[in-house]
Amino acid sequence: MAAEFDTFLASGLRWFCHVDDDNYVNPRALLQLLRAFPLARDVYVGRPSLNRPIHASEPQPHNRTRLVQFWFATGGAGFCINRKLALKMAPWASGSRFMDTSALIRLPDDCTMGYIIECKLGGRLQPSPLFHSHLETLQLLRTAQLPEQVTLSYGVFEGKLNVIKLQGPFSPEEDPSRFRSLHCLLYPDTPWCPQLGAR
Repeated sequence: MAAEFDTFLASGLRWFCHVDDDNYVNPRALLQLLRAFPLARDVYVGRPSLNRPIHASEPQPHNRTRLVQFWFATGGAGFCINRKLALKMAPWASGSRFMDTSALIRLPDDCTMGYIIECKLGGRLQPSPLFHSHLETLQLLRTAQLPEQVTLSYGVFEGKLNVIKLQGPFSPEEDPSRFRSLHCLLYPDTPWCPQLGAR
C-alpha cells in the first residue's frame, strides 16, 4: 500500500482509493459517494473491519508503551482518502515511513492507515455500508440494492461460496464470483455482455 500511496501523492489527483484486486468496483456508485463530501473536509471513508475500535501498543520513550485505540476501514472492502487528508499523512505514510509506522504498531497496512489518521492526526473514519468484503454474508444484499454499492467481494466461508445472489446472463460455473453478471446488470452496453434480445 505504501507504493500506491506514494503514486497517488505524486499524481495530483483528488482521491486515493484502495481496493483489493479480487473485488468489484462500481465506478458510478463510487463517484456518487465521493461527490457527496465537501472538498474542504478531511475524508476517510470505508467499511470498519470490526464492530469496535482496534487496540495497539504505541512505543514511547524510556522503554514504555501507550495503549491506543482507533477505527480502521478494512482493505478487503476498500476505502478512500481525499488529497487534503493524504497530504497531512505524508510524515508517517510517504516513502519508507509507511512501513516504519506499520512496524511500530505491528499491524497490517489497512490498520496503519487508520492509526495515522485517527491517532496521529485526530481524524475519524466515516463508516459506509456501501463497501463490502468477503467477511460479510453477501447473499443478504438484494438485487435492487446492487447498483448503489461501491465495492463487492466474494470468497469461500466454511466451505461454501459467499457471493451476491444474482440471476444473470452467465451461469455460476462461468461466473463463480457473479462479477461478470453484475457488470452486465450495471453496464449492459459493455461489448462482451449478452444483449437483452439474446438472453
